[in-house]
Amino acid sequence: MSDSTTMTSSRERPAWSTSGFLMLGLFLALLALFLWRLVSFAGGTPSDAEALRFVLSIFLLPLALIVIAKGFYMIQPNQAAAITLFAAYRGTDRNAGLRWVWPWMGKTRISVRANNVVSEKLKVNDLRGNPIEIATNVVWRVADTAQALFDVDDYRAFVLVQIEAAVRSIGARYPYDDIEHHEVTLRGDHDVINAELRTELNARLALAGLTVDECGLTHLAYAPEIAGAMLRRQQAEAVIAARRKLVEGAVSMVEMALQQLSEKNVVHLDDDRRAAMVSNLMVVLCGERETQPIVNTGTLSG
Repeated sequence: MSDSTTMTSSRERPAWSTSGFLMLGLFLALLALFLWRLVSFAGGTPSDAEALRFVLSIFLLPLALIVIAKGFYMIQPNQAAAITLFAAYRGTDRNAGLRWVWPWMGKTRISVRANNVVSEKLKVNDLRGNPIEIATNVVWRVADTAQALFDVDDYRAFVLVQIEAAVRSIGARYPYDDIEHHEVTLRGDHDVINAELRTELNARLALAGLTVDECGLTHLAYAPEIAGAMLRRQQAEAVIAARRKLVEGAVSMVEMALQQLSEKNVVHLDDDRRAAMVSNLMVVLCGERETQPIVNTGTLSG
């Protein structure tokens, strides 16, 4: 029997806090009361009871002022503060402006703004085993402050590691290119690849309470050691594809020419002359050089 340890996932919840301006008004009121007490006591002849009340107030009012002053904190727009009590998470304050909470509560600020990361160029083997270089741009932000602060040690470093892992996974899942356009490729299907990369990243970053708003490949190329060979292969495949299209078009045109000649009774060809005509037309249509016209002074009729 083996022991297993299960990590408890934190979840963000609202924290109790109040407006700092309200507490600032209370602070100023207590400060004014404290000063008034000092002035009135110094300018009068207080009784023993009044002297006792003054001594109590001279200790209590400054203590209250210190407590109030220690509880102020600021939250910028698109910023949050995680509130803790003796290292226990008590909630998150997302209200921007001057805020106040009990001074013995801990306050950890965290930005929830969008962050932009451009990954380094990574060398990855694609689906066919070809080494390629790939890099991506990722726009991410903190969605759950509790998870980002308490479920991972350093959420920014966590983002960089997971981006690299996701890019390697996507790069190995698809081929770099497909001249026949029968497969989803890294180079030819940017929308599909970017959408799948975002899904992969969101799944990986969910543990840290992070979300990806946008991502896309910024660099994609064959590795330098095979770039020349792969370029020649692409050129050869392009030539083959072009010639295939050319031959298909030439065959269609020859077939149409013979059909129209036969239907309109322009000329009657036996098998030998038909084969010769087909051969000449294919040479003319598929040849790379300009053809020279030849006037036939004989007869084409059999």
